[in-house]
Amino acid sequence: MSEHGSDPGAGAGVDVDPVTLEVARNACAAVAEEMNATLVRTAYSPNVTERRDCSCALFDAEGALVAQAENIPVHLGAMPFSVAAALDAFPAAALEPGDAVLLNDPFRGGAHLPDFTLVTPVFADDADADDDPLAFVANRAHHADVGGSRAGGVAADSTDIFQEGLRIPPVKLYEAGAANEAIYDTILANVRTPDERRGDLRAQVAANETGAERYRELHERYGADLPAITAAIQNYAERRTRAEIADLPDGEYAFADALDDDGCGTEDIHIEVTVTVDGDAVTVDFAGTAPQTRGPVNAVFAVTASATYYAVRCVTDPDVPPNAGAYRPVEIHAPEGTVVNPDPPAAVVGGNLETSQRVTDVVLGALAECAPERAAAAGQGTMNNVTFGGTDPRESREGQPWAFYETGGGGAGGYAGGDGMDGVHVHMSNTLNTPVEVLETAYPLRVRRYALRPDSGGAGEYRGGLGLRRDIEVRGEAAVSPEGESRRTGPTAFSLLADRHRHRPYGLAGGESGTSGAAFHTPAGADEPTRLPPKTTLDLDPGDVVSIRSPGGGGYGDPADRSRSAIERDLRLEKLSVGAAREQYGYEVE
Repeated sequence: MSEHGSDPGAGAGVDVDPVTLEVARNACAAVAEEMNATLVRTAYSPNVTERRDCSCALFDAEGALVAQAENIPVHLGAMPFSVAAALDAFPAAALEPGDAVLLNDPFRGGAHLPDFTLVTPVFADDADADDDPLAFVANRAHHADVGGSRAGGVAADSTDIFQEGLRIPPVKLYEAGAANEAIYDTILANVRTPDERRGDLRAQVAANETGAERYRELHERYGADLPAITAAIQNYAERRTRAEIADLPDGEYAFADALDDDGCGTEDIHIEVTVTVDGDAVTVDFAGTAPQTRGPVNAVFAVTASATYYAVRCVTDPDVPPNAGAYRPVEIHAPEGTVVNPDPPAAVVGGNLETSQRVTDVVLGALAECAPERAAAAGQGTMNNVTFGGTDPRESREGQPWAFYETGGGGAGGYAGGDGMDGVHVHMSNTLNTPVEVLETAYPLRVRRYALRPDSGGAGEYRGGLGLRRDIEVRGEAAVSPEGESRRTGPTAFSLLADRHRHRPYGLAGGESGTSGAAFHTPAGADEPTRLPPKTTLDLDPGDVVSIRSPGGGGYGDPADRSRSAIERDLRLEKLSVGAAREQYGYEVE
């Protein structure tokens, strides 16, 4: 059994005045935010520049989280594990100015192989050869291809990690300021889109250089007091979190939910949790959870911990600074060999994407029993991962490999006081949907339909958010050659890795479940679509269309208590049909 919890006394005894603490806390957060701005503005791939599938954070000299940008929850809660793995491989004595450590190994603190984490030590401008780093800056970016069996790096049919792409243990991508060209060459030789990968890696380097420079400016301002200040920031977050937990009623709260399947024949993969609130601390135990699966829905411990920390933060004050101190009151037990803590060489690409969402759902479901006014009903509970890839048939890019990856938004859960948001990324995903104009320009794809799904939100006093429908067509053949021959370049590989097609997002406090997701394939020239399972791979021809329909969020509160004005507003905005209004709410048009 694995467990995790931090020493609640770490950094005790630090005395920093409140004004200095607040100014420095915001300055540290600004370091991470500026890192993120650099990464987004300098990256090559739409996955980073448009969808913003990346995260940045600042760590102290011991590798403990100090501040983070407002990025991707599944990245940020897991990133400290990657920093710890980098420091295990390269302790302070083995680092010097200009070094940068790269890794993506899920079993060494990573999440899944597409997430490349870069860790850079920060040294003072006048550092001697024997000086240790002042701090560390780190960022994580989802690379849209990392090799493996399927273009896009998210294969719904993988059965071990070796099929999922290039696996990188902690290595120095830069040493004393010089690029390790052998590492670059190895990475770029194993991916379908090397130019894009090189560009995104260089953007990650630039982001960390920005963070290091800004932290050195803080060091110039505060000098030798800065370590005490960052420790005080962490202790402040711990005190605030413990006070929030102490307001919850003591007791044991259990909840269970399930993934639809693993794509390899195992269905109804149960995730069970018992949350124990004891004074100012919380223990989260996943005993009873299903064994690890053959398919790619296993979540490594870092991902499970990330989802758990996030869920606890959801029912505590959102103004508590997100850092190592906020995590100290939370202890996590995850049995080894289960879907929430698998043994290698388990396939894990979907664990980061799908199982993290279900972990969030079950921990929030348990916490809703002791804090119903603070919890929301289940959101869509999936990231609706799609990948397309092949060889570009367009004349301007003919013969070039391409790979497209995105996640899709859906409905957020209703909550005490408000409806769930429509068509958004929920919980562990905080990315954006790829704009249609960017998608159609960058890839040989065409968006045929992009709309909200009426009636998909769970009924309640506060309605669940609506899911989305996105229909994507594979573009046609390339221009005809001078000899009059068509220059088609083969089928387009497609992979779908989704969930909540059978197990609907739950409602709370009498609210109803959200509508399940669905996916369809319509071959070119066909009149009727074929329904796809939530984990599937296909080879598509020009003119084929895939339709991804994301789940709606669960409702909150008794539907009988929904106001007539809210129902009429939904009817006017065409979020609710007349039939659904009658059936779900007993509404009759006057």
